[in-house]
Amino acid sequence: MELLIMVLVLLVLIALSNVIQRFVPFIPVPLIQIALGVMAAYWPGLHHVPLNPELFLVLFIAPLLFNDGKMTPREELWKLRAYILLLALGLVFTTVLIAGPFIHWLIPAIPLSAAFALAAILSPTDAVAVGSLSGRVKLPGKIMHLLEGEALMNDASGLVAFNFAIAATVTGYFSLPKAVGSFVVIAVGGIVIGALLGFAVIWLRVFLRRLGIEDVTLHMLIIIVTPFVIYLAAEECHVSGILAVVAAGVVHAIERDRMEESASLRLRIVSDSTWSVILFSLNGLVFILLGLEIPGVVTTIWEDPSYRNGQVIGYIVIITLVLMLLRFGWVWVTDRQVRSALLTALSGVRGALTLSAAFSIPIVISGGSPFPERSLILFICAGVILLTLVSASVFLPILTRRPEEAGARAHRKKDERLARVRVLEAGLRTVREETNDENKREALELISNYTRRLQHTKLEGQSNIAEAWRAAVAIRLDALQAEREVAERWLDEERITPAFAERYLTSLNRMELILTNRFKLKLLLIVAWSAVSRLFKGRLVNEGFLTPSHPDWSTYKALKLEAIDAAIRRIKQKEMEDHRGTALAVIADYREMELDLQSDRHWSMSKIKPGVKRRELELKAIQSERNEIQHMYEEGDIDRNLAGKLRLDVNYRESSVFESQKKL
Repeated sequence: MELLIMVLVLLVLIALSNVIQRFVPFIPVPLIQIALGVMAAYWPGLHHVPLNPELFLVLFIAPLLFNDGKMTPREELWKLRAYILLLALGLVFTTVLIAGPFIHWLIPAIPLSAAFALAAILSPTDAVAVGSLSGRVKLPGKIMHLLEGEALMNDASGLVAFNFAIAATVTGYFSLPKAVGSFVVIAVGGIVIGALLGFAVIWLRVFLRRLGIEDVTLHMLIIIVTPFVIYLAAEECHVSGILAVVAAGVVHAIERDRMEESASLRLRIVSDSTWSVILFSLNGLVFILLGLEIPGVVTTIWEDPSYRNGQVIGYIVIITLVLMLLRFGWVWVTDRQVRSALLTALSGVRGALTLSAAFSIPIVISGGSPFPERSLILFICAGVILLTLVSASVFLPILTRRPEEAGARAHRKKDERLARVRVLEAGLRTVREETNDENKREALELISNYTRRLQHTKLEGQSNIAEAWRAAVAIRLDALQAEREVAERWLDEERITPAFAERYLTSLNRMELILTNRFKLKLLLIVAWSAVSRLFKGRLVNEGFLTPSHPDWSTYKALKLEAIDAAIRRIKQKEMEDHRGTALAVIADYREMELDLQSDRHWSMSKIKPGVKRRELELKAIQSERNEIQHMYEEGDIDRNLAGKLRLDVNYRESSVFESQKKL
């Protein structure tokens, strides 16, 4: 029961950390979570389980690295493969060889072999910690991909060097040829086993689907257990479990696109949602557990009279600076760009993996003697982790901040417009994903609505709005001409009477008159777009033959459906890339008319109250809009004020949906 309470408390702290971050966005979530973990360590009665390094790696690091392997762009990694290997292998071993003797010189109480071990676990960056930077810091794409690739690869090299240094400290024996050979076997073996097992899991899922087993729960269970099984299998073969799960993740990324083309929509949605919850929880737990361990590590040294507190803090600062200088120099030599080298050096954040490895240091060595300065090594690891996180959080936003440009107000307007476009696109994407045979009509209505709103928003940003309006009118007129040609052909074929044709063509002429003469004032262009869209769908409302009860309804319906098809084909033939959004808006209007006709629904200019299916769709789309706003805010794409403004608009629309529900 105590363990269950502890887990529940940690999950509550994860949620609390994200709530706190909304009010202090300048403080990254990992630091908030570490602080909450430190406070939880002093919580009376809270059961505390000591960190088990092996359990930590398989339970937290394995699924996180597996997901990073799936999500990291493969093409970018391949382009940067030389730089990644130089950092993941060259820099790690260089850091061990240089920082190790330096630590021994700085702190003679730490033997050289133990100093090598400390340098080894401080050399690799942490993939989880690196990922936490992307939400607040706008690093150049090349640097961010380089950091992601490095963090995926350098864990193995750092841990191998660490294990050999620990073995040398415990046994007093070290063989360089054996160490090199073991590293090659461990690294290559981990990659090979991970790739093979990754393909095996993919084959299993494909085989089950070919048997007709599309059960979402079963497939999700296979996906969730994959990184754990692969990590444990690799470790059982005495190769790198970390590289194995990374390789498996990359393999899944290669096969993901092909599988998702045939995968059910429900499986993709459930998979994305499930993994988002898992990753959210695991990322938070990593840093909260780190915070839980820090008080015990610090107290041991802080209360020991044989250590001077100021001196050990100085050790942390000096070692951190040495690590950053080595990283800066290594990157500068390969890239020759000071700014890139500085950003990469500051981005070398250490994380919970470093502290986890430090906890795996044995308490005693051969002969029963205590491991030399084990508590001090743990203290230094914790201090370097915190210092690298804080320095990255403080200095990287300053270095990546774009200078204020002239015309900042115009740029703010542009940013707001782009943000609104992203929000609307998120809602539109959700409606399309949720469309099925049962709600197709309601979905098309919402798609048409979203498409028009997107077009309005984009038109607001046109430097020459009149030109954009002329393009929209041209598309409408081409579509009307296609309709007119169908009616004239039907008249020539005597499929309709001259009187019928005249009434139909008169309605088209009225619409053409509206488009060409009535709305030319620039100040009314945006309003005109909405008006034309509404008139376009209901322009024949007052024509007597528009109701299904009219004797000529079947003739009109057949003519109109063929005219709609011709109009859509005409629009598509134009291939107007510069005005694709406008073309899609017109097509959406035609599709909505087509559905109205097929169901014999009476066209009306009055507002139609949304039914239950439409309301459900619209609420899902609204929630997606709200999620996109939060995502942009967390990524730093919009500030708090704009996020609040966008949320207010979404909340207003949501309240309108619920208000319409009351009136049903």
